[in-house]
Amino acid sequence: MAAKTAGARLEERWRDILSAHARTMCEIDRALHPHGLGASDFEVLDMLATAAPEEGEQCRVQNLVGRVHLSQSALSRLIARLEKDGLVARSVCVEDRRGVWVALTSRGRDLHAEVLPLQRAALARTLGA
Repeated sequence: MAAKTAGARLEERWRDILSAHARTMCEIDRALHPHGLGASDFEVLDMLATAAPEEGEQCRVQNLVGRVHLSQSALSRLIARLEKDGLVARSVCVEDRRGVWVALTSRGRDLHAEVLPLQRAALARTLGA
């Protein structure tokens, strides 16, 4: 059997990464679905809980754009949905009217705390940690 080329090995590694990502996202979606959340919803809640750990602290939406694997428009739609569900609150940045702040509500903070162990367990199952 011929030795794999560097390109073939790289492609195989890439496909393994994509496969692990897909399995992990599906497992997280399954675990969080009964709570009305998906993997992307959780990621935003988790980043807000980390970036603004105290009640009432805010994070600029622009700061989340580079950290989530969503386009800016998809992130805006997701935040709008979370706001509609009462999990986050948005406000306009007074210093820069183009900027938008987002913060977890008490309900969002409570739901995040409730589902965090489920998400971590899904990660452990799929990533073997």
